[in-house]
Amino acid sequence: MRIQVTRTGGFAGIERQAEVDTSGRADAPEWHALAEGAVATGRGTPPAGVPDGFSYRITVDGRTVYCADPRLTEEQRTLISRVLQEGA
Repeated sequence: MRIQVTRTGGFAGIERQAEVDTSGRADAPEWHALAEGAVATGRGTPPAGVPDGFSYRITVDGRTVYCADPRLTEEQRTLISRVLQEGA
């Protein structure tokens, strides 16, 4: 499974992207569960955010959803954090 996260917005407006490929990872089932939950609760179009808040585009195996602070689900928040920390 290929998981991509793009974060935009914030005070400086800097875009950040990261990607994780779960193929061959021992923790792949955990990633898959997080990704499926995050995508299931995402929106098909970018939601209205808050001033200086972050907006996110999550793409899992070609399916893209959008979400924004402060209305992230726990699965979205965890997935975004992990991908931005571990992704290349």
